Amino acid sequence: MASFLSLTAVSAPPTPPAFSVRTPFYKSPPTLHFKSHRFAVSCSFAGAGVSDDPRLTPIDVAADVKSERIVVLGGSGLVGSAICKAAVSRGIEVISLNRSGRPTYPGTWVDQVTWIPGDVFYVNWDEVLPGATAVVSTLGGFGSEEQMRKINGEANVVAVNAAKEYGIPKFILISVHDYNLPSFLLSSGYFTGKRKAESEVLSKYPGSGIVLRPGFIYGKRRVDGFELPLDLVGEPAEKILKAVENFTKPLSSLPASDLLLAPPVSIDDVALAAINGLKDDDFFGIFTIDQIKEAAENVRV
Repeated sequence: MASFLSLTAVSAPPTPPAFSVRTPFYKSPPTLHFKSHRFAVSCSFAGAGVSDDPRLTPIDVAADVKSERIVVLGGSGLVGSAICKAAVSRGIEVISLNRSGRPTYPGTWVDQVTWIPGDVFYVNWDEVLPGATAVVSTLGGFGSEEQMRKINGEANVVAVNAAKEYGIPKFILISVHDYNLPSFLLSSGYFTGKRKAESEVLSKYPGSGIVLRPGFIYGKRRVDGFELPLDLVGEPAEKILKAVENFTKPLSSLPASDLLLAPPVSIDDVALAAINGLKDDDFFGIFTIDQIKEAAENVRV
């Protein structure tokens, strides 16, 4: 905020200095319409010996403060719901697009998310994307080869291109660790779909696209009304592998070794790493398991 200054009188007043008011600068595409809060800065200068100079008349400055608004694709799933919850807790406006719409499980954060039922292949993006500052995609799944290529790859490609067309500044993709698998196993529809989506993100968003590659993600997962405590397996495994990593590192170059040696990642770490990507403009590119955990710690601190 600008302060009020008073200039004391002098016998021969010098040429009045030029005053300027610095307003915050926010990067945002000119085509977007953000919810904003306006405030005015009024500056006036008075004092004996100061003549009426047009340069010293009161200055009114109005600045737009852009609020964060993200779109989470697949927000009712394990990863998507954790990201929605973490974002809401930090005052970020959240819209979730998923096929089932609003989830049935409890949580105060659920009421703070705008739930839109829909499919990325048929949705009217005009109802979803305008005003968003980032898109976070958790789309993915298993099935036949064709189904996996479609949901892991094509669906994300459609979303990336829609986000780019609407001028969304950032795109965050939740992908998967490759587990050091041999190439013939990485040719499955699951991995080829994920890598196709990654390429699209990094191509369309070379300076702001984020690809997170976690391994096994643990947390409390809800399936058909039941809660699966995956953390009872994942958390101990993460601690054990962390404790013995100095002994297992020589084995990391062996094909498929990460199926046993890649540490699990907590759902909270994945969600916080995504939040870090929303906050840090220098955070872009592909991030490994260890880098995901490091990014999560940055947010916790």
